[in-house]
Amino acid sequence: MKKYDVIVIGSGGGSKITSPAARLGLKVACIERSALGGTCLNRGCIPSKMLIHPADVATAIKDAGKFDIAVNPFFEVNFPNLVQRISQTVDKDSSSIAAGYARNPNIDFYPHEAKFVANKIIEVNGEQLTSDKIFIAVGARPHIPSIEGLANTPYMTSTEALRNTDLPQKMIVIGAGYIAVELGHAYGALGTEVHFLVRSRFLRHEDSEVAAEFTKAFSERYNVHMQAVPQRVQYANGQFSLIYQNQDGQPHNITADALLVATSITSNTDSLNLESTDIAVDDKGLIQVNDRLETNVAGVYAMGDCVGNYYFRHTVNFEGEYLFHRVFGNAPDEAIQYPPVPHAVFSYPQIAGVGKTEDELKQEGIDYVVGLNHYRQSGMGMALLSDYGFCKILIERNTRKILGAHIVGDEASNMIHMLIAFMNKEGTLDDLLNMIYIHPALPEIVRNAARKAEINWLEVEKQETKKQEVKK
Repeated sequence: MKKYDVIVIGSGGGSKITSPAARLGLKVACIERSALGGTCLNRGCIPSKMLIHPADVATAIKDAGKFDIAVNPFFEVNFPNLVQRISQTVDKDSSSIAAGYARNPNIDFYPHEAKFVANKIIEVNGEQLTSDKIFIAVGARPHIPSIEGLANTPYMTSTEALRNTDLPQKMIVIGAGYIAVELGHAYGALGTEVHFLVRSRFLRHEDSEVAAEFTKAFSERYNVHMQAVPQRVQYANGQFSLIYQNQDGQPHNITADALLVATSITSNTDSLNLESTDIAVDDKGLIQVNDRLETNVAGVYAMGDCVGNYYFRHTVNFEGEYLFHRVFGNAPDEAIQYPPVPHAVFSYPQIAGVGKTEDELKQEGIDYVVGLNHYRQSGMGMALLSDYGFCKILIERNTRKILGAHIVGDEASNMIHMLIAFMNKEGTLDDLLNMIYIHPALPEIVRNAARKAEINWLEVEKQETKKQEVKK
């Protein structure tokens, strides 16, 4: 049995442990059954954004007419070349990680599946490894829903959709989360006729007002079938035939030459043989950890999607850095403290958010005021001829602290960062108001939302004063 100072299972977020520990002179085993770099690099964040950016360019070309620019024909996409370029780029990046590990005498890379045989013993390709410190960062994969006939068809998940070199004429998308709307938009903008089957609503974790604005704009570009529940799928002669039921209770049939399944994700922990250990998982397969990311086996830690605190690469990076500094560095032995966690949806329109949604504030009974400003109510919004999109800021009434912020519209993923920064420093409405914004840059939309929050705050204060006077 080989004894290591550190074992890391997973090379996505796990990279925040592997190389830093090796730089300390520790002997590290890195176990990864797939390409190095994890989901984000190989089949997630990076290749999807490399596909979505050309889709956004195509969308801008399609919309050029509203700026009195005639483009005819609109464009022609070399889709095979586009996808091959993306795949070659991420494969090269992944290979560079392997080359770096090979040059490092303190890292042994095992390109195989890891299976626990005991609490601190892992079997890899017939070998047994052990360590006093084991970090699990195995991530998650697409969940495949139980739909009659689906398993016998050549459907795509996000993994296949990002490597597919044939642009379909027509595609069905099952799902309404961020993966569905990002990849559906990418294919749709590049020329595919896309049909979304939405069981309840788009982006159900978003602020409901944001989701409604997104749905309105998105539905003008793509075919959306609401309250659609897939019943059965068949495939013959290059065509998918999908039967679904909606609110009328009647079966409906839709056909297409491609089918993308993007309903949710599921943890990869089922491959680890955790039944042979005391490591606890819940009914979803998520590893149970405490507020220090420790499992109930001393010296075994877990982070990222397989834990499920958050499902973002930026949060597993944060967790990995926290663990490295606490376990190997001079950081105090304190619980992990997440700063405000932001997110973005890179569809069209973009969405970005941080902090509480208004739905959550209502449910929690928090006293708050809202500042909402539409893109069109700004100088740059006028230049963009924006007919949708807004910034929404949620302010705690008593303290004037920023509780949440949500943006739907152009460059939302960039604009949200000023609000992330303010919230990270426990900023208030006054901080947003007491700064100079470049005119007429897009962030003036944030300023205008803050000004409207101030107006609403003053109105609520006036009403409360009247109530108190009446009581007296």
